[in-house]
Amino acid sequence: MPIDLICLDADDTLWHNMRHFEEAHDAFTAMIRPFAGADVARDTLDACEARNLKLYGYGAKGFTLSMIETALELGGERLPSGIIADLLAAGRRLLAHPIELLHGIEGTLDELAERGRLVLVTKGDLLHQEAKLAASGLGDRFAGVEIVSDKTIETFARLFDRYGAAPDRAVMAGDSMRSDVLPALAAGAWAAHVPQPLAWSHEAGEAPVDHPRFRQLPDLAALPVWIDAIGR
Repeated sequence: MPIDLICLDADDTLWHNMRHFEEAHDAFTAMIRPFAGADVARDTLDACEARNLKLYGYGAKGFTLSMIETALELGGERLPSGIIADLLAAGRRLLAHPIELLHGIEGTLDELAERGRLVLVTKGDLLHQEAKLAASGLGDRFAGVEIVSDKTIETFARLFDRYGAAPDRAVMAGDSMRSDVLPALAAGAWAAHVPQPLAWSHEAGEAPVDHPRFRQLPDLAALPVWIDAIGR
């Protein structure tokens, strides 16, 4: 059965994202070094960020608030007030970083558009995600853009209904096993995992074993070939 709806993640699937969070992580650990070692600082920040997801959601703004909270937790009354200003500056840099497309993305999107409707499915802060899409220059290639608070089975079920696509004629591709692959499969779609080296541990998950609707691909450029194989 041919695929007619192709859903794609944005961050670290179309453009670089985690490298900028890594830079912010490094800046944070350097600032907090008088109060905690790098491993402790990072682990404490990761735990704080995961704890705050239900309050702040995903994205740079919530990450910045978590950096400030973690700094106060680790530094206590000894924390210089200037560090808060420095962390806010690091957060602004994270929000304003240039958009760098992954290699060959524009050509890959053109190939995919010949095979079905393209829908961008990304989670995070609405304003920031809209700004990144506008800066990418890729917006016109998509028949729809869905910016969601999280990616769940229900998210994909509503999406397929909105675009009038049967789940078994839809495919989702992205770098997160937890967000892009597992819920899309559970909703009845096909799913491709395109891993990247700086994956956030929160987005990890067990890869399906011998699942007929799942593939792990070396890069997004391999997706059109897999879609063609599905349709045979």
